[in-house]
Amino acid sequence: MNLPEAFKEKMKNLMGESYQDLLDSYDKPESKGIRTNTLKLTPKELAGKLPFETQGVAWCQEGFYIDHEVRPGKNPYYYAGLYYVQEPTAMAAVEVLAPEPGDWVLDLCAAPGGKSTQIGAKLQGQGLLVANELVNSRAGILSTNIERIGIKNAIVTNEFPERLVDSFYQSFDRILVDAPCSGEGMFRKDSGALADWSLERVSRCVGKQEKILESAHRLLKPGGVLVYSTCTFSPEEDEQIIEAFIHKYDYELESIELPGIDDHGRVEWTLNYEQAIEKTLRIMPMNVRGEGHFIAKLKKTAAGSEQKEIKQGYSKSRLKKASRTELLDYRDFAKNALEKSFYQGFEERLYLLGEHLYAIPAGIALETIANLKLLRTGLHLGTFKKNRFEPSYALGMALKLSEAKNVCDLKDEAQAYQYLKGEALNIRAEKGWILVGYDGHPLGFGKASEGMIKNHYPKGLRIRKK
Repeated sequence: MNLPEAFKEKMKNLMGESYQDLLDSYDKPESKGIRTNTLKLTPKELAGKLPFETQGVAWCQEGFYIDHEVRPGKNPYYYAGLYYVQEPTAMAAVEVLAPEPGDWVLDLCAAPGGKSTQIGAKLQGQGLLVANELVNSRAGILSTNIERIGIKNAIVTNEFPERLVDSFYQSFDRILVDAPCSGEGMFRKDSGALADWSLERVSRCVGKQEKILESAHRLLKPGGVLVYSTCTFSPEEDEQIIEAFIHKYDYELESIELPGIDDHGRVEWTLNYEQAIEKTLRIMPMNVRGEGHFIAKLKKTAAGSEQKEIKQGYSKSRLKKASRTELLDYRDFAKNALEKSFYQGFEERLYLLGEHLYAIPAGIALETIANLKLLRTGLHLGTFKKNRFEPSYALGMALKLSEAKNVCDLKDEAQAYQYLKGEALNIRAEKGWILVGYDGHPLGFGKASEGMIKNHYPKGLRIRKK
């Protein structure tokens, strides 16, 4: 690999005898992995379904290594949301964050969604996940991935981190900052990261990271946990930025122990020889099977609390509580197509955004999020058309087949691909909306009539070929 000379010189000076091991690691194939979506099945059940070989990831019981030549995104199980394609060391940060059902969790730099979907699976539908992404195009990808995985209790925002503070000041139990960085751990898998790298880029990233961490501090509850991670090896973006943060704010670095990872942050790479940096993790590609990560776990002390600023006032939310009359078509659909056990739990949380119907997460006050750019506000149930309600892709992926009254569970892979391409299925079924699945798990909705199932798989997600 043709590495930048400035990068090689920098790492040679930092790493000494282990520098050659780092260089040699770049000549090996990238490490690829998938992570089980435990909202839908167990890791053992997933391994039994897959047509390719897997090997467990030591630090993440839901994770698997796969061969670098496997194309896991071309399998119907991927479209069914049974797994997320994720580099193995990238799974470690959420394991350190350790969210629990009922927590309010913020993923502050969330696209494309690997860590957000991992958090959502750990929450198991309880509590709140706010997944934020500043770049609009990437935020759309994030929202789609959250829908594919079947997460019901997520809000997706497209904002600068500081814009979230007014709405969610000291609201979160746990925050993940997977910071935008110079991407040195992406060199083997992303030629763009290699081409864009420079010492100037490292410096620019430090400025962004400092600003993001300042917002994270204001969003975290006293006593809450903040996990900071990057996929770079630069001390300026790793040890040094955490050293500066704990000197500025009242946080304690907590020790991190993950199976299979023994390397820690380097005190000698800090500016003031901060001993607490030993508690961070530095995951290097020559020491583990993976691309590399840096992770710090910080606990906000009670002394870190600050006076809440006076708000400038809220906008009126575009979401409005749906009236009984407005919900007639939806309730007719739900009665005929869904089991009551699925929808009765959010009957009091149904809100309209134009023609779109959402089940918003419990505990959210609409006025507090009215000023934010929202891409997704809880579970999108569907859209009101003229004299009918049309269920959404998100609803289909959030369901289990047992929660729908009319189901077509495909067993033939060719038929699954036929549906994913957007083609009609020549299958007789009871007239009306039908949840189409593959091997026990939903793919989306269709509408049965005249001896066939008309396809309602979203056009933007349809595949062209296997």
